[in-house]
Amino acid sequence: MSADEQNDGAGFAVERPRLVGLAYRMLGSLVDAEDVVQEAWLRWERADRSTIEHLPGWLTTVTSRLAIDRLRAQRRRREDYVGPWLPEPIVGPWVSADPTAGDPASAVVRNESLETGFLVVLDTLGPVERVVFVLADVFAVPYSQIADVVDRTPEACRQVASRARRKVAEGRAGRRPADDGLLAELVGAIASGRADAVIELLAPGVVLTSDGGALRHAARRPVVLPERVARLLVNLGARTTPEATLAIEQVNGAAALVIRSGAGPVVLSAEREPVHGSIERVHLMMNPDKLAALERRVELS
Repeated sequence: MSADEQNDGAGFAVERPRLVGLAYRMLGSLVDAEDVVQEAWLRWERADRSTIEHLPGWLTTVTSRLAIDRLRAQRRRREDYVGPWLPEPIVGPWVSADPTAGDPASAVVRNESLETGFLVVLDTLGPVERVVFVLADVFAVPYSQIADVVDRTPEACRQVASRARRKVAEGRAGRRPADDGLLAELVGAIASGRADAVIELLAPGVVLTSDGGALRHAARRPVVLPERVARLLVNLGARTTPEATLAIEQVNGAAALVIRSGAGPVVLSAEREPVHGSIERVHLMMNPDKLAALERRVELS
């Protein structure tokens, strides 16, 4: 990047999709991520640009520090949040090409880290753990730079990343998003109104989490056991109005059922267990505040 590009705004425009992607993975909220990137832009506008030797690195550091502050604020807001919390969904196509990414394996990691189930697990990490993990494992930021972000030594950051990596692996337990075929089977079983047909697709340890916030009726605690999950899903299907539209779309890089109706949209996504492929996690997003951006294109990488 030339000095002129770094100083005239073109450099920030090039970096913006990466910064939004970085902040979204750290925060699980598109609204918060875009706010953080906007604040990073304001700080760049006020900065003495002659002191910025490497704009991408400078913006990564500023955005990450702002994300840590926002994560801590999120934790305080969660104390008053009604029911379970799920990440804000983003509907594709949304991934911008990263001109610096030449490694296909890195692209796989980038995409996987946007999956709903992955973000749910990231939410179990502490703010510093989450930021260090995203920087080190998803964006391959050097530990020397991460150390500046979190005010720790590079060796301490390596230890934080290792601990976070173990937690993420344990939290995911090999699960992957349900593909279009499995999700279509689930939708068909729900539409049939037969709880037994739904149960056949569910793992014994299935857990359903619904996020309705304060404005939509949803289960206030995770629902466990196939019979209970099936009953809830069949009831959801029965309440879907005739004028509603149902479509399987790409949400957070994986298949999800999107229901649009006058009552507001609903997004249903699922994860399958690795051995038998049955559904082990169901995520229901019903909170209208988190679905406001469902129809717009999101540019991130």
